[in-house]
Amino acid sequence: MLFDSSTRSELAKSFGVTLVVILTIMLTLTLIKTLGQAAGGNVAPQDVVLLMGYATIAHLATMLILSIFIAVVITLGRFYRESEMTIWFASGLPLSRFVRPVLRMAWPVLLAVVVLELLVWPWGNQNSAELRDRYQKRGDLSRVAPGQFQTSRDGSRVFFIERDGDDAATGRNVFILANQHDRESVTTASRGRLEIEGDDRYLVLAHGQRNETQAKTGEKSLARFEQYQVMTDPQVLSTATQLPPKATPTLDLFRNPTQKNQGELAWRLGMILCSVNMALLGVGLAASNPRRANNWNLLFALLSFVVYFNLINVSVSWVGSGRTSLERALIALHGSALVLALAIIWLRDNSNRFCLRRRAAEARA
Repeated sequence: MLFDSSTRSELAKSFGVTLVVILTIMLTLTLIKTLGQAAGGNVAPQDVVLLMGYATIAHLATMLILSIFIAVVITLGRFYRESEMTIWFASGLPLSRFVRPVLRMAWPVLLAVVVLELLVWPWGNQNSAELRDRYQKRGDLSRVAPGQFQTSRDGSRVFFIERDGDDAATGRNVFILANQHDRESVTTASRGRLEIEGDDRYLVLAHGQRNETQAKTGEKSLARFEQYQVMTDPQVLSTATQLPPKATPTLDLFRNPTQKNQGELAWRLGMILCSVNMALLGVGLAASNPRRANNWNLLFALLSFVVYFNLINVSVSWVGSGRTSLERALIALHGSALVLALAIIWLRDNSNRFCLRRRAAEARA
């Protein structure tokens, strides 16, 4: 049918343009954020592009939902402004008739949202967490940039070192300032190397001295050494870390229904239901007055998306803290959004029919 094909074509074009714009903005913001983390020493500089990819893939579902929502509002809003909607209404097509072409165009996007939220979202978060954890578990010697002071992971030591060639396990001109148990010590050495014993990592210093000061008594001591061993990372090779809920596979969340896991399920299932509700809400919120120069319906629609998205975060927090159950949160929030979307479409249909009947009565009179 001409109505269905033309509407789907307009929606697809608007969706493609909107997705490109939102994706560009997302990549720019992610790049700025990741570069800031790399500059602060939280992530490895060589992993910036990889982390950007994981972050973009993880949030792709949100971008798809927003893109389909904006595409529906823009396309139908243009129909209103250019009086195409008036022609369709005069032909006997109600606003509810637009739900069919919208869903037919959006179903691949909705299916992609399901796959992204249930499978890709935890996979991307898991890989991103592993990259960050691997970088944070480096030895203190490898954490230090050449010629820069750097604090150890536990904050008890400050390092300065010069790398010795391309070998990250050795260095020269080592400086260590340590504060432990009311004692402040300054250790310097001409060379240092990393050694691993069991699950612990040690920094072996050669040809240096150690100055120690007792904070309470002020007593000072000086010791020179040919070789000195300092533990830098206890149990650095230990891998007994538990994945956070957002990096846990969906089936594992269902198998282990803790409060935090239920909260994560509220997010994943909520985003899937949100994708359907936003497509329906876009149909009802696209109405605009062609006599007005300003198109306030798009601004109001974006505000509605922000409110809905924040309510999803609130429901996740409530389910994760045990204030409500997963089923109640999904029914209360997304069920209400579905009823609201259908109610808006019904009100638009009845107001249009009332206007047409009134104009017909005025014409006969």
